[in-house]
Amino acid sequence: MSNVPDATQPVPASRRLPDLHTLELLVAIAETGSIGRAAARLSITQPSASARMRTLERRLRLDLLDRSTRGSRLTPAGLLLTDWAREVLAQAHRLAESLAVLQSQQQGQLRIAASLTLAEHLLPAWLMTLRRQIPGVHAVMRVSNSQQVIAAVRHGEADLGFIEGPYVPQDVRALPVGHDRLIVVTAPHHGWTRRSVPLSGAELADTPLLLREAGSGTRETLEHALRPWDGPSVPVLELGSTAPLRSAAAQGAAPAVLSRLAVAEDLAAGRLVEIPVAEDVRLARTLHAVWPHDTELPESARTLLQLARAQGAGSER
Repeated sequence: MSNVPDATQPVPASRRLPDLHTLELLVAIAETGSIGRAAARLSITQPSASARMRTLERRLRLDLLDRSTRGSRLTPAGLLLTDWAREVLAQAHRLAESLAVLQSQQQGQLRIAASLTLAEHLLPAWLMTLRRQIPGVHAVMRVSNSQQVIAAVRHGEADLGFIEGPYVPQDVRALPVGHDRLIVVTAPHHGWTRRSVPLSGAELADTPLLLREAGSGTRETLEHALRPWDGPSVPVLELGSTAPLRSAAAQGAAPAVLSRLAVAEDLAAGRLVEIPVAEDVRLARTLHAVWPHDTELPESARTLLQLARAQGAGSER
């Protein structure tokens, strides 16, 4: 039998793609703005992290980072790869959760679908409280945009969904679980930081922005708010997660419109600056839990809904 590789067979993905540890490192660099801080977060040495990133760049034949004494900035290719990496890591986490279910054979699994802001900033605390109240529950969370969450609920793929868009379809049941507000943010050196008057709806609509993808609750809220001014404009960059947009805004690529929950740490650290907006630009939104009309919620889902409504009452109004 010949040992010559068959050129007609595709090369396995494992040989063509970065490993999960390297993707986690790339995402950590995007979120911290520094190889050193990213290495500390992942409990590895900075030389090891630097070597891993250079190996990745050589392997992919792409420049992913602009390195300087002030830190590491993602290149446009790095921003895109980070966005894709988040999707791969989210799938890997879902696989790990599913394997945990099979291995432990736990009963009482609760399937949750949640949009990004809720999944990252509110649901972890709600689920920790749920686990204390119902120790045997095993929650599996699927993270996607609001339209995909609604589809998962409709198709019976989730027991309970959490969305952040301005529209709740009539074919699902819904209850408010909190409030959030979108804000306009820029790098500290952006010209808008020197404004003496709030940003008007017309100015915001005419400005190319950094935006979440179509179908996300953040994007739908902004489009609804800027409808009187026929906006928003064609975006500078459109991505399916928040962290690369925060990073790009902090680097001065363009202003971004994001959830205040998502950028709170950046504002506190001075990496981003909030730009005041005119009162007639309605960027506040209500967060909702949704589930099928014809389905009775299991006990764990009912308890989670109660917790969400009680704890979410303290979210921003």
